[in-house]
Amino acid sequence: MAESAPTDTHKGTGNRRGWRLHGNGRTIAPGERVLPEERLSWPRTISIGAQHVVAMFGATFLVPLLTGFPPSTTLFFTAIGTLLFLLITKGMMPSYLGSSFGLLAPIGAVTGFSATAGEDLEPHAMALAQGGIISVGVTLALVGLVVHFVGVRWIEVTMPPVVTGAIVALIGLNLAPAAWDWVKAAPLTAVITIVAILLTTVLFRGMLGRLSILIGVLVGYGAAWLQGELDFSTVSKADWVGLPAFHAPAFDLGYLGLFLPVVLVLIAENIGHVKSVAAMTGRDLDHLTGRTLFADGFSTILAGSGGGSGTTTYAENIGVMAATRIFSTAAYLCAAVIALVLSMLPKFGEIIATIPPGVLGGAATVLYGMIGMLGVRIWVENKVDFSNPINLNTAAVSLIVAIANFTWTPGGLQFEGIALGTASAIIIYQAMKAIARWRGTDSDLVTENFAEAAHRTDAPQAPRRGRATHPFASDATDGSSQEPGSPV
Repeated sequence: MAESAPTDTHKGTGNRRGWRLHGNGRTIAPGERVLPEERLSWPRTISIGAQHVVAMFGATFLVPLLTGFPPSTTLFFTAIGTLLFLLITKGMMPSYLGSSFGLLAPIGAVTGFSATAGEDLEPHAMALAQGGIISVGVTLALVGLVVHFVGVRWIEVTMPPVVTGAIVALIGLNLAPAAWDWVKAAPLTAVITIVAILLTTVLFRGMLGRLSILIGVLVGYGAAWLQGELDFSTVSKADWVGLPAFHAPAFDLGYLGLFLPVVLVLIAENIGHVKSVAAMTGRDLDHLTGRTLFADGFSTILAGSGGGSGTTTYAENIGVMAATRIFSTAAYLCAAVIALVLSMLPKFGEIIATIPPGVLGGAATVLYGMIGMLGVRIWVENKVDFSNPINLNTAAVSLIVAIANFTWTPGGLQFEGIALGTASAIIIYQAMKAIARWRGTDSDLVTENFAEAAHRTDAPQAPRRGRATHPFASDATDGSSQEPGSPV
């Protein structure tokens, strides 16, 4: 079964234009899945695409609201990025590219924007932030090219689960002070928003439960309206139809230290997305990892060039696929088209921009905490052993560096908590691992050697056949019988 799926996939993309109809196009039999190269009838496919838009909507629109970027412009580039993503991955990797939360901290450090101040984003500061976003996209695209031709093994060695989990966690924890600033602007509204998000996750199942952020924002918005916290003055002035506002970028090498560490987060998110889709479809999709990284990098470059935030794959859309068992990339094509249409309705974008600080603070409290816990989940799922001092110190130091927002400004360059925490996680792990292996104090290595010795002791002795057996003959036989290592 595992061997036939990739073969079918290759034939489907090589000999067929478009998507083939799954069954009768109306129903999915128990145990079946609609694969990426398949689709249901177009009305049903469009409805699934609309579900994906709703699923990513709450988180995607929060990013521009939290950074001061234009919401319609951000939505426009997520739609364009998704279309390019589907093209670059040959329509075989289902994903919607939403706004990346990993870029919130560096953008905020450059622009100094605060949603509570009631001021517009300073144009030059926004342009400099866009330059940083472009640098992230270029780096991610280059990593994608390397992975496509060399493989992903070098990333797994450089960033094992303890490092990846620490990097993801420290981003969410570093953003915590920003959430508190917004909550202070309207505490009651923020609390109502938080409670609505939490209750939605436990009161509802299926699609509604997965839309907890969006529903919580809507409830908080209603509470803010009742308290007179909304300002609709810009909505009446906006056109009904029109292109979003585009902005040119500017560059300052001094800010690279703030942005480039985010590349590691985007790498982890994209690889995790590939692994999740592979697990749900029962296919080996590692050969698409390089294309996935390159496509996200290229999308981020485009977004930064025009005034949008960086992009990434979304766990919300993974949830929709898990619930519906529909992995058709045709649904994501429909989602991108729907988002593109919405981005060309300026009045709609201005309505989104009226979401007040209290609602943003409530949603950010939950979202930033969830980002932190995603890092913890990486540790749990990969059974990271924190009795090992290498793992313990890697996580401990990097998290404190990020939470306290350590700052270093050598030679005009600026490095803050996320950059320094990320560097700490990688350097501490690799350095301690190398020293421990040299000294023979690596507990993981000791455990491996013990297990290997126990295996040799328990293994039955091979019968002698007329000549003495070399003392390591059984080891050689065991080794030769193993399958070759996984391709790099």
